[in-house]
Amino acid sequence: MYHLIPSLKKGDKIGICCTARFVTKEAIQPCLNTLEEWGFEVVLGKYIFEKDRQFGGNDTQRTHDLQAFLDDPEIKAVLFAKGGYGTVRIVDGLSWDGFKNNPKWLCGFSDITVLHAHVHQQVGLPSLHSPMSLNFQPNSVDVEALQRLKDFWEGKGLEAMIAKPHSNNRFGSSEGVLVGGNLSILYSISGSDSELDLDGKILFLEDLDEYLYHIDRMLWQLKRAGKLKGLAGLVVGGMSEMKDNAEPFGRTVEEIVREAVGEYGYPVAFGLEAGHIFRNLPLALGLPVQLTVNEAITTLKWKN
Repeated sequence: MYHLIPSLKKGDKIGICCTARFVTKEAIQPCLNTLEEWGFEVVLGKYIFEKDRQFGGNDTQRTHDLQAFLDDPEIKAVLFAKGGYGTVRIVDGLSWDGFKNNPKWLCGFSDITVLHAHVHQQVGLPSLHSPMSLNFQPNSVDVEALQRLKDFWEGKGLEAMIAKPHSNNRFGSSEGVLVGGNLSILYSISGSDSELDLDGKILFLEDLDEYLYHIDRMLWQLKRAGKLKGLAGLVVGGMSEMKDNAEPFGRTVEEIVREAVGEYGYPVAFGLEAGHIFRNLPLALGLPVQLTVNEAITTLKWKN
């Protein structure tokens, strides 16, 4: 089911398009400059700078640009311009036949979780949870995250993810295919063709700008749907800028997560350096990993 996607080499074409919120050329110019410095040829989507309300063009335009890149054998990776909202509106209009014949890395996070989940569940190919074009701006992301992205494209693999001990960690070791992404997005695609089968998987979660009770509600939906019971492990990245009501919810986000999975025995780790945080390191989703959580360290390592 899991296929390796060809590595990139100097001169290869990388497509950039919007599937969600609109973007300006000024905002992604640092990305264009960097990719060219790395030796890649940048191909922009035909409608990338269009704007329809908050979207990067209307649904038809956004679908067109991604479909063109999926079908084009000369495009070796797709780097999404920006997250926000909108990818779920176009995912059902995409054909994946060309992508299956010419697989390429789909790279992004946040709203792009829709595509990560859909590609894993319906196509059976891996994808890359990573910084996007907008994040190449100065002081937007750790330079190591961008270097790891480049290294991964060029076939050097991903270094193991290391996290410091956390008081809410649950110790243990397990193996499984890494899946997941933004919790709000995973919650929103429940019951659709993009919904992930999580049995035996190691689930990665991150989120941004949510009320604590929203996090609790989303996790309980996953729990009641049986999605948390059969996991091989759970790793939590950035849970950034969480909000609370005037009447406090009374739990930290880590406590909320730990309570939701408290009855299960698999390892749980917090503090993974990925998500809506400055040090947003790439994660290869849809590939097997080994998770080790102990008193001294958390390690997430991709298996050869």
